[in-house]
Amino acid sequence: MSEIDEKEKVLENYLKELKSVAVAFSAGVDSTFLLKKAKQVLGDNVIAITIKSCFVPKRELNETIDFCKRENIKHIIIESDVLNVKEIAENPKNRCYFCKKELFKKMMQIAKENGMNELVEGSNMNDMDDYRPGAQAIAELKIKSPLKYARLYKQEIRNLSNKLELPTWDKPSFACLASRFVYGENITEEKLNMVDKAEQLLLDMGLKQMRVRIHNHMARIEVMPNYIELIAKEENREKISKAFKEYGFSYVALDLEGYKTGNMNKFK
Repeated sequence: MSEIDEKEKVLENYLKELKSVAVAFSAGVDSTFLLKKAKQVLGDNVIAITIKSCFVPKRELNETIDFCKRENIKHIIIESDVLNVKEIAENPKNRCYFCKKELFKKMMQIAKENGMNELVEGSNMNDMDDYRPGAQAIAELKIKSPLKYARLYKQEIRNLSNKLELPTWDKPSFACLASRFVYGENITEEKLNMVDKAEQLLLDMGLKQMRVRIHNHMARIEVMPNYIELIAKEENREKISKAFKEYGFSYVALDLEGYKTGNMNKFK
């Protein structure tokens, strides 16, 4: 048995031990794989819980709905006005801690009401390499992280997802829209909408792994290095600049270092 097959077996056995689970489901690579495996192992003893908030684009929410319908998984959507929480809206460097705690407490209550033994989430081994204050909230609330328990890394999860023919196996990594803000800059619904529209435009242009970071009213575009030349072409540059300014940005910049996960953590 290969190492990745052994890890998959560890994951399956761990889920069996939990007996019934609610999966915090975002339609990302990790949570989709975890939900699929939980469904395979536990059958109807699994539900999916998704948070609907201004931090999550509508396209991502729709993907959660479509996947659960296709897989015949009970799906509960919770609406949360995250910006009503002062510690989240003011965006301190540990914003993610307050946000995760707020949202996971709500999901824990839903899991309990639906008779699930545990709430589980999709952190993997790679998540230990970056600044992630949300991990503290997960630990404090004793949320289970089966992918981390099985010592699975992102690429292994993608490979296993491909084997399961999951549509997310090659999906670009995504983080909530709040991660586009410099720590200390207040998060508002208006600015979140600006970022969402800007990223949707780039997606529609065929750019996959990218971010639009916001610095007050300046947009800083991060794309993979091989897309920098495409963005800089005159027709694309003019299209992006015109659209971004219509969305509310005063200035539009292209980051010559390209896309880097967790790039805003350098400003913490």
